Amino acid sequence: MSEMTLTRAASPTRPASSAPVTHTAFLTARLLRGFWRMPMYLVMNLVQPMIWLLLFGQLFKSIADIPGFASGSYVDFMTPGIVMMMALFGSAWAGTSYIQDMDRGVMDRFLTSPTSRGALMVSTMLFQAVLTVIQTAVVLPIAWLTGAKFDGGWAGLALLFVAAILLTFVFSALSNAVALMARQQTALIGISQLLSFPLMFISSAIMDTRLSPSWVRDLARFNPFEWAVAAGREALRSSPDWGTVWGDLGLLAALAVVMGGLATAAFRAYQRSA
Repeated sequence: MSEMTLTRAASPTRPASSAPVTHTAFLTARLLRGFWRMPMYLVMNLVQPMIWLLLFGQLFKSIADIPGFASGSYVDFMTPGIVMMMALFGSAWAGTSYIQDMDRGVMDRFLTSPTSRGALMVSTMLFQAVLTVIQTAVVLPIAWLTGAKFDGGWAGLALLFVAAILLTFVFSALSNAVALMARQQTALIGISQLLSFPLMFISSAIMDTRLSPSWVRDLARFNPFEWAVAAGREALRSSPDWGTVWGDLGLLAALAVVMGGLATAAFRAYQRSA
């Protein structure tokens, strides 16, 4: 992706309102081209969730027999959690592309060109969402082969994808903001690990929170990762609680908008420290 292309997209011959959309399309395509040249990133991000699904799903399947457990099948229970784990861990690394652009001087050229700051942010969020969709489309058939049932049908599966995409938006924006402010790969890795694992364990991804200590249940109510897991799991039930599904999706959507706005504002902090 050249700055000249983006400059033409923002030229006076085009409506000003179309420039951010055009920039977003160009920048997203740039990231996708880079991904197709190195698809190993997608494979590596699938390894850990597949271990959880295939190994832990079978090793701990007797957990479903515990009185009060939310599901009759541990694989059914765990599958939405695995999907959201992929979304969380993948999007937590989204800022890596910014770090690479900073190291190569590409980011500075973008920021001194007419390139839309919002487009720079939204394109990475959309790119991560595409990866999340691909990964989810790979994992769900494998989960089905191991015994998972999707009683919510195609509508439930669609809402599971929506929850995963919204979660991806939230944490890819956060990762981008951290990258812009920290400007170092080691700092991005440290902060991503510091956030990802506590959020995963303070949720119902791998264990019903009704069987967890009360403080875990209390914290889980404010955990966006739990919102995504709960919405996806509920949507896959034969008789979903739609209030829970739409409520959690609404919270995720609102948080995605807020995080996207805050992360875009981080460009100013990056330029001041440059």
